Amino acid sequence: MANLYRIFKDLIPESPLLIGEVVASHSTYCDIQLPGGAYITARGVSTVGNKVFVRDGVIEGVAPTLTVVTVEI
Repeated sequence: MANLYRIFKDLIPESPLLIGEVVASHSTYCDIQLPGGAYITARGVSTVGNKVFVRDGVIEGVAPTLTVVTVEI
């Protein structure tokens, strides 16, 4: 018998992992600028200027500083 909950859960997409640069740091959250220019607020603490991984509004960790390349198809 199929697990209906698992089938339903597989229909819902997972949240994307975003990368951005910390532009302001507060006591419990940071303002982050994404590569496209958008700004988001995420829970967590980091230093201004750091690149961070963000998922679901939470900082997951420090990201490596790499060059962003945009390829048009």
